[in-house]
Amino acid sequence: MHPVSPASDLSQQQHFQQRLQERLTAGDIVRFDRDGAICIKQLLTPEEVALLRDGIDANLAAPSPRAKVASRPDDPGRFFEDFCNWQDIPQFGRFVRDTPLALAAQRLMQSRTVRLYHDHVLVKEPGTRQKTPWHQDQPYYNIDGMQNVSMWIPVDPVSRAATLEFVAGSHKGPWLMPRTFMDNQAKWFPEGSLQDLPNVEADRDAFPIVGWEIEPGDVVCFHMLTLHAAGGVEGPHRRRVFSVRFLGDDTRHAPRPWKTSPEFPGLADELPAGAEMDHPLFPLLVDGNDVPQGERA
Repeated sequence: MHPVSPASDLSQQQHFQQRLQERLTAGDIVRFDRDGAICIKQLLTPEEVALLRDGIDANLAAPSPRAKVASRPDDPGRFFEDFCNWQDIPQFGRFVRDTPLALAAQRLMQSRTVRLYHDHVLVKEPGTRQKTPWHQDQPYYNIDGMQNVSMWIPVDPVSRAATLEFVAGSHKGPWLMPRTFMDNQAKWFPEGSLQDLPNVEADRDAFPIVGWEIEPGDVVCFHMLTLHAAGGVEGPHRRRVFSVRFLGDDTRHAPRPWKTSPEFPGLADELPAGAEMDHPLFPLLVDGNDVPQGERA
């Protein structure tokens, strides 16, 4: 096991804060609150991207028992996913701990504390037709609260056609029915208990859709309730992505009577409903003492 703990090196923290001053503006924070999605250009260094690429390749070489193929057998490509490997793949633990991501999450969530929720690898091999349909993330999870952020981090260039897209401002609306990606089944909340997903593709001009062409080093940040989707991968290009999710002050445990995605077996026996996410699975990366002077509420 490779624990993730708050970075204790003061010079490292100061270096990260300086980088954030240059890359993450006050306007970005306002846009994240308003739209539920932003792209921070070149937040990561080439060395950090290389570390992450090594971790993804290690994950592909030795998938966990949680891994799955999320594309059909007749798809000419392959959509690979795996979850919750920061404890077993040392590159992932180092990447979460030794980059400015947690401090960026603190600013975007406007939270004193930052916890790691989980990591998620998503790889679409060349020629993958499988699209990621429009959905929100949080209804699949075991958490309540509004202070959260997911970071979607490709280590390959991503075209505008293959990138993640968002309906701006949708995180301020209702929870929408989570469904299986390939057969559109309601396996989580009972059918009819949540508002159904809108048919965005039927009338794209009716929705404020945002998305970005991505280069390695860019970080796409979005709220777990922001409606989003992604295309397949055309031609010879791979799309290797590491996504990491962070939790803020108001997040509480919300056990479900069904299997969440990802699943945390046994957690409901250790962490009661409504509790803070104070558990070794969700290490504290930033506490209130890490807030720079002048940024305290």
